[in-house]
Amino acid sequence: MTQYLISFDDGSMDHIPDGDWDDVARDSHAVEREGIEAGVWVFGAGLERQRASVVATDGTVTDGPYPETKEVVGGFAVVDVATREEALHWAAKIAAACRCAQEVRVIMDDAATEELLSSRR
Repeated sequence: MTQYLISFDDGSMDHIPDGDWDDVARDSHAVEREGIEAGVWVFGAGLERQRASVVATDGTVTDGPYPETKEVVGGFAVVDVATREEALHWAAKIAAACRCAQEVRVIMDDAATEELLSSRR
């Protein structure tokens, strides 16, 4: 199985009228429940809008917002599926529920980290 990050940009849901948010929440939670029941859902969440801190290599912290940033992640889900086609299938479900396009990317394996985590279980 491979994990995929399914994400959307902050602001991608700005077109949704205020009166539709209950429907969006209901629909997105239904997709999450479906993913959990199918055994593919790892984790997902929305991110607080434009409230990030950037930590430089020297440890210096700069707090946002960063208005000059063109795109930042607004929300994401991680699914664990056998094929890219399955990941795209789940992304389509999330896109319909959230009423915005989704980006799909493979989360690269890190064998050393997996070995360390396995030894602690």
